[in-house]
Amino acid sequence: MTTKTWLAGALAAAGAMLAAGAAHAQAANELVVWHAYRGAEKAAFEKVVGMFEKSPGAKGMKVSTLAIPYDAYADKISAAVPRGKGPDLFIYAQDRLGGWIEAGKTVEPIDFFIDKATRDSLLPGMLGAMTYKGGVYGLPINYKSTTLIYNKDLVKTPPKTTDEMVKLAKTLTNAQSGRYGLAYWYTNFYFHSALMNAFGGAVFDKDGKLTVDSPATVASLNQMMTWYKKDGIMPTEPSEALIASMFNEGKAAMVINGPWFVGDIDKKINVGFAMLPIVDAAKKPMRPWLTIEGAYVAASSGKKDAAYELAKYLTSLEAGLVLAVEGRQLHTNKAVYNDPRVSGDPVLKAFRDQLDNAEPMPNRPEMTMVWSPATTAMNKIVKGNASVEAALKEAAGTMQDSIAALRKTK
Repeated sequence: MTTKTWLAGALAAAGAMLAAGAAHAQAANELVVWHAYRGAEKAAFEKVVGMFEKSPGAKGMKVSTLAIPYDAYADKISAAVPRGKGPDLFIYAQDRLGGWIEAGKTVEPIDFFIDKATRDSLLPGMLGAMTYKGGVYGLPINYKSTTLIYNKDLVKTPPKTTDEMVKLAKTLTNAQSGRYGLAYWYTNFYFHSALMNAFGGAVFDKDGKLTVDSPATVASLNQMMTWYKKDGIMPTEPSEALIASMFNEGKAAMVINGPWFVGDIDKKINVGFAMLPIVDAAKKPMRPWLTIEGAYVAASSGKKDAAYELAKYLTSLEAGLVLAVEGRQLHTNKAVYNDPRVSGDPVLKAFRDQLDNAEPMPNRPEMTMVWSPATTAMNKIVKGNASVEAALKEAAGTMQDSIAALRKTK
């Protein structure tokens, strides 16, 4: 894409946003919703919005939806909503929630709105991801995590433990021909979370203290390095594109990835799914991070009651079935999984099963200071440029400096 083309697209997107904001200001019976869905997810979401408009809860309200490119989405929310130029309702994962709450004038607390029936309808732990400092700020709509995805032609029985996984992966690895038993983006901190959590590691403790360089996190990285260096079951310089290519060429027998990866799998692959294995060294299962998308009422909205009604409708069984069956989303309404169209879907079932061994990604504002230093540390470790302990200590120092600077600006 040329700079000129990109600029034209950016100006068009900005124009669309301004138009949406103008329409929002002009129409008394209109709700404006921002999201970042594409393809089947977008079509299913727009169908559900149309269903809401016909429901009693809408009270004649019309809904305008605006799909925003994901890469620019968070910044647009941060810039527009506090100035009253944004939507009435927006949808985003929980990782930015704490930052928006601390910044103010972005997300409306909704404790007052939530009734018992809505709370009881949700899968366990989902509402917790929408909670910050004791207050609830959104309704959870869907969730994502990683799980074990494997080639059934190469793996007859998926491993239940990591010792089994390593033993099996060794029989399926031939580095000279570029074949590996296991492939995942192990230099990416998000993907590493499943192993870190198994060992009891965490980015922050319950009081918000940074603990990323704890002995538990060190142990988890040492385990990863054993798989990579000693056991030799994983490819060098992993990336999403490389892993997809290897899996589709039959050169990766097992991968650790999320539902977004499923669309990249070639139809010729006899694909299977299983829960991530128990880590023998930790005696606990791998526990990947959950990213949970919530619907948030914008603090600047003049139609908060109506915006909440839409958010509530998005969590309903009626909406959930459309979002799950047609949009292939992992919905948060627990009754959705009683429907045979959902329970019989191997992809939806696999990630619902993994939910039992998963935990929400931290939603603290300091989380944004974690990613870059963690990535640098993991790459140094894998390339042999620093020991696990030294790399984590350096990363923690960088994170702490950034966190301290963030807190000084408040």
